[in-house]
Amino acid sequence: MDTEFDRIEREITIDAPAERVWSLVSEPGWFGNNREITAHRIERDGDMSYVYDPTHGKFAFRTVALDEPHYAAFRWHIDADDPNSSSTLIEFWVTPADSGVVLKVAESGFASLSEPEVNRRARYDDHTEGWTIELELARDHLAEAGARA
Repeated sequence: MDTEFDRIEREITIDAPAERVWSLVSEPGWFGNNREITAHRIERDGDMSYVYDPTHGKFAFRTVALDEPHYAAFRWHIDADDPNSSSTLIEFWVTPADSGVVLKVAESGFASLSEPEVNRRARYDDHTEGWTIELELARDHLAEAGARA
């Protein structure tokens, strides 16, 4: 796979305090949803988290780093039943801005996934669109939470 299709980066400004944004992005798999941010059942085993979404099923994430409230990183394993399967690295940065914060996400490692190239490219294309959707969902969800507070 061409390394041009190895890394996705997106960012959005969110009118919310860093602590509120952190409470969302520090949860493994918050972005596994059906275009609505909802609570997931999460089972933890050491640094592994198994996230269960009613629509999309089971996901496996390994926590790499949590530096509250600035940076969170997770490995997203392609086989939710195999914690040793290949994975992408998902990183979130929460940076103060004039009004609220800038939330940046980067997902990398598609080129090294142990699956056929056509699957890696389909995953990359799906996640490229997905991160745009998920950041907009995060912005709207966190703004609504602030309005209710």
